[in-house]
Formats: sequence, C-alpha cells, structure tokens
Amino acid sequence: MAFIYPEPSRTFAEYLLLPNLTRKECTPSSVSLRTPLVRFPKGGEPSIRLNIPFASAVMQSVSDDAMAIALARQGGISFIFCSQPVTSQAEMVVRVKRFKAGFVASDSNVRPGHTLRDVLALRDRTGHTTMAVTEDGSPTGRLLGIITSRDYRLSSTPPDARVADLMTPFADLVYGQEGMSLSEANDLIWEHKLNCLPVITEEGRLSALVFRKDYAEHKENPLELVDADKRLVVGAGINTRDYAERAPALVEAGADVLCVDSSDGFSEWQSETIRWVKDRWQGKVPVGGGNVVDAEGFRYLAEAGADFVKVGIGGGSICITREQKGIGRGQATALIEVAEARAEYLRQTGTYVPICSDGGIVLDYHVALALAMGADFVMMGRYFARFDEAPGRRLRIGGSFVKEYWGEGSNRARNWQRYDAGGAAHLSFEEGVDAYVPYAGPLKDNLGATLGKLCSTMASCGSSTIAELQATARITLASAVSIREGGAHDIQLKENEMLPGGV
Repeated sequence: MAFIYPEPSRTFAEYLLLPNLTRKECTPSSVSLRTPLVRFPKGGEPSIRLNIPFASAVMQSVSDDAMAIALARQGGISFIFCSQPVTSQAEMVVRVKRFKAGFVASDSNVRPGHTLRDVLALRDRTGHTTMAVTEDGSPTGRLLGIITSRDYRLSSTPPDARVADLMTPFADLVYGQEGMSLSEANDLIWEHKLNCLPVITEEGRLSALVFRKDYAEHKENPLELVDADKRLVVGAGINTRDYAERAPALVEAGADVLCVDSSDGFSEWQSETIRWVKDRWQGKVPVGGGNVVDAEGFRYLAEAGADFVKVGIGGGSICITREQKGIGRGQATALIEVAEARAEYLRQTGTYVPICSDGGIVLDYHVALALAMGADFVMMGRYFARFDEAPGRRLRIGGSFVKEYWGEGSNRARNWQRYDAGGAAHLSFEEGVDAYVPYAGPLKDNLGATLGKLCSTMASCGSSTIAELQATARITLASAVSIREGGAHDIQLKENEMLPGGV
C-alpha cells in the first residue's frame, strides 16, 4: 500500500513569525545577510558565500549575463540558463567575468594602422569606447598608445583617419607596472585624474587595464560579490544530458559554480552528473543539485556530492507540474523536512550542505520565513523577471507595462532536458506556461526595498544573522481568518491607494 502522509503539506502563506526580544544593538542596519552557498566542514568556511541570500532562477526569461551582472553587484548570484547552445551560454559567463575585474584583460584592441572606421566597428561590437593600441593588435602586445571617444569627433573626423594619428601615444601615457596592487593603481588614477590606467610588463607589453569607474561603482555597491581576482561571481546551469560537453566549457569560461537544472533531482541521472563533475575537477568546481522535496531526496544528492541542494517542486508561479503530473509538495513543509535532514547529515558527517528554497515565494516576508525554516538562500524567477535587467521584452498591455515571463517547461522554452526522464528528446506536454508579470523597473531599487523589509523582520525576531534567525525564530501556523486580519480590512481605501505588494 502507498505511504500516505497524515499531515497536509503547507505553504509559506500559512505561517507567521512571532517577534522575539529586539536588543538595542539589533537594528535593521546591523543585520548581516551573508550566507554560505556551498558545502563546508563543521567549524570551517565555505569557498563561496553570498552577501545577500538571493539567487535568480536558471531560466531563459530570468538569468542572462545582464541579470547576472546586476545581481552580483548587489551581493547575490545568478545561474545563467542552460537551455541554449553551449557556446552562447559560455559567452554569457565570459561577459560577466569581464564586466569588472580590477585588473582587466583588454579585449578591445587595435593596431596603429587601423582606421577610425575599424574603431567604430569594434565599439559597436563590444560596447567599449576605450581601446588599447598595441603593436600587433593583441591584448598582450607592446603598448603604443590608447584611443578613446575623446580622440575623435564623429561629425568631422574622417572615417579613414589612422589610429596612429588619433591616439594618445605611449610617451604621453601614465601607466603602471605589472605587480602593483589594485590600491596603488587606483592611487595613480586619482592622482593623475585618469579614466583608465594601462599596466605594462617590464618589456613594455600590455598586461591589464584598470578603470576609474570600477572603483567608483564598487563604492556605490559595497556588497558586490566578487572572486579573488575582483571579478563578479556567476553561476551556470547544466543538465543531465550534455554535461560532459557543457560543464568544461562553462568552467573554462570562468563559471564559479554549477547547478544541475532539473524539475526532479531525486534521480540516478542527476547523481551521475554530480559525481562526474566532482570527479572531473577533484572537487574543486562546486555543483549544486535538486530539486527535491523530502529528506530522502536531500540525502541522495548530498551523498552524491552536491555542494548545495535546491528544494521545491511545483511551487513556482510559472510552474504547472503539480497540475499536470500531481507531483510536488507545499514549499514550507518540504523545506522544513529537508532542513531537518540537513541537520542530521551534519551530525553524522560533520559537513554542512546549504539548502536553497526554490519557489513558493509570493510576498517579501516569505523570504524571511524560508530562511527561518532553514534555507540558506532563496531562488526566484518571477521576482527577477519583472526588472529591466531580465531578458523578457517590456510591453504595454491594457494601459500597464508588463514583462514577458515564460517557464522552462513551456513550449516556448522547449527545455526538455530539465524534465529528462531518460526517454525521447522532446516535451510531450507542458510543465510551464508563457505569461506576463507587472513591470517593476530597475533591479537595484526593488531589491533594496525587499532587503530593507527582510532586515527589519529579522531585527523584530531578535536576529542579526541568518544563522541566528534559524536557531531562534518562532513560527506559528495562521488561520485563513488571521491572514485576512493581517491586511487592510473593513475599510474603504482611497482611490489609487498603494498597498504593500508581493514579490
């Protein structure tokens, strides 16, 4: 006979947090949202920590290089979608890693014999207006000068004018020597009022470029998530079909962490994929797994070597897996059980495996509930799909602006690999839909408001860290009547009154 759980599975909307004593030193501004991304031994440190507990979903309509850059600059991480050719996904990873690196390898270079026409074509292709002029046009050739948009006028400079006649020559450049620190490079930039400082080797060959804007932008985004080389951190999705080809290309492109993208992670295909990645790089390339909804699924992936485990099936706003297949579980119940399994795994093995709550978040405070129930970070699709940085088109429908948002299981995405069950290479039915979400503007502005609410909630719970919230939070089931009581009720709202919205 089938095993039947006696209790219903529950969602975040059925719970509320109770306040704990808020100490004077526990204010929203003092709350730290740093959280582990990958497994680590008890008493040790993870190789990657997030500065905020947010990840954008592995979806075509959510996580491309633009989203990855914007979110990493705020302290979170994106997993660039894998339902695309390997080469294009790897190129997205490269663009993220090159966006900001302190010492940047020059990827827009010209020779003295090139013309302004060549410069403009390169600018249109790369978006860069500052270009190194090297003897052979390579990023490591002997540096002869720098050409920028200030060296020519589009209205009057002939397009066949030679770069050698337009550039600032090497003799007039301020430059740094290879081996200098980033701090020393920035001091030179400020001392000489430069926008770009070339760094050269003893032989006069170009080594790197350092830009003033990188320093200024870092000061504006103090939570930026960067690697040891000051490059933005980025994740990438892989699947259980072409991982042997896709994973190496992504690692070579610079991906910091991989994630197996699957609607159901409790499978032998996923275990094989994770073990292959761990063996291929001797454990040096972290890879997450999922999705699961119970202790058995978590344990299976943890023992396969997953560096984090995603929790949630069918809870996303775009997902219809439960409706189509009857498979899934209420997100809160799934998360609570997996968190308990994680604690047991830690006691038995001495290894902490972070868990990610993926799906089921409708309102901002649901993020706090997910963290309190044991999640180390949350992954969201609809939340991020609303922003300027998301790939979907912005449209005006019925007098309001919306953004396109489609699921990986929809006919539009055709991501059959995500729903791989070892059979034919196609989608026999949809597990996601094609839809719109209200347009919300820039990521930074909206995410800042959500983070403000999260920090305020944690302070009311008497917690200054996520670990403290997980250890001391008090959570209560709430009846439908008490949930209704928590919103505006028994009043007549003024016209156009703005109510607190969801994520």
